[in-house]
Amino acid sequence: MAQRSLREYEAKRDFETTPEPRGAATATGSRRFVIQQHDATRLHWDLRLEDDGVLLSWALPRGLPLTPDRNHLAVHTEDHPIEYLTFEGDIPEGEYGAGRMFVWDRGEYEPSELTDTKLVVTLRGERTHGRYALFRTRGRDWMIHRMDPPEDPDHQPAPLDWRPMEAQAGRLPGSGDWWFEVLLEGRRALVRNLPGEVTIISGNGDDLSDRFPEVRRIGRHLGSKEVLLDGVLTSATGHAETLERRLTGGGASTIRRLARDQPATFVAFDLLWRDGYPTIDAPLEQRLEQLEGLALDGPAWQGSRAHRGDGEALLSVARSSGLPGLVAKRAGSRYRPGTTSRDWRCVDTSA
Repeated sequence: MAQRSLREYEAKRDFETTPEPRGAATATGSRRFVIQQHDATRLHWDLRLEDDGVLLSWALPRGLPLTPDRNHLAVHTEDHPIEYLTFEGDIPEGEYGAGRMFVWDRGEYEPSELTDTKLVVTLRGERTHGRYALFRTRGRDWMIHRMDPPEDPDHQPAPLDWRPMEAQAGRLPGSGDWWFEVLLEGRRALVRNLPGEVTIISGNGDDLSDRFPEVRRIGRHLGSKEVLLDGVLTSATGHAETLERRLTGGGASTIRRLARDQPATFVAFDLLWRDGYPTIDAPLEQRLEQLEGLALDGPAWQGSRAHRGDGEALLSVARSSGLPGLVAKRAGSRYRPGTTSRDWRCVDTSA
């Protein structure tokens, strides 16, 4: 490859302001690599390969492909100093690449082809293993392709054709082991997160992703976690008509204005898929425990507030607060997409 230089890296940064290392082109004879998760203008993953005293660098908006079936975009960026192998921190607002960065994976690699337009490397990291090809398509745009079979052939992305499980209308359970949560006014939705891609699907299968840009930012919190969440889209103001305005029309500028002035919140109350596998056959309490582990407490997303037992007390609180009702869920129950289940009961506060 051509002689490497850090001139472009240095020209883009003010080292009096940014915590990034200044560094120097220093050959070590090693073949190390790092993948950093970078929450910049757009969440992405930076792949850096040590070569000729610098780190060859690409930004991967969707991370590494897990199978040979699909190539991912890799945007070639400036060479970085070797010291960047361990860099983690917050690049200040206004600086190039502003945002939080941390090491997602690190290890060593073995090249079998290394030119200015194509690389074939075998990555041996803590999380990443396998042979990948990087090849230039146009300008700074490259593609990255996994050449090996998938490490886990049973791994599958969460489906988008599932529909929510519904609750039957009924009375507050008088006996048994139940979980209770407040029934929220809003629109039922499933939210799928893949690395760099968040999709919001309504209960009847409509794609609402473009209507709720503030909710899609949940991807910055979830990062590379692959999940499918069941929940409800609610208005932060509590007014149903506010949410309806988001669903019934308006162009991109209108949606951006509404997202700023009348933001929505996605409240997740169940976890249906996690990192390649369905969780629907796990008992309810295990799904809730995994959901809690996602720490969904952000500006436009929240996790479940389910309580085990004491449904009468919660129903009384819901009535006094003017809330429409409760949902009672039987402990140990499984999730069956697209069905109405007797294990879930919708209790109206006016009953």
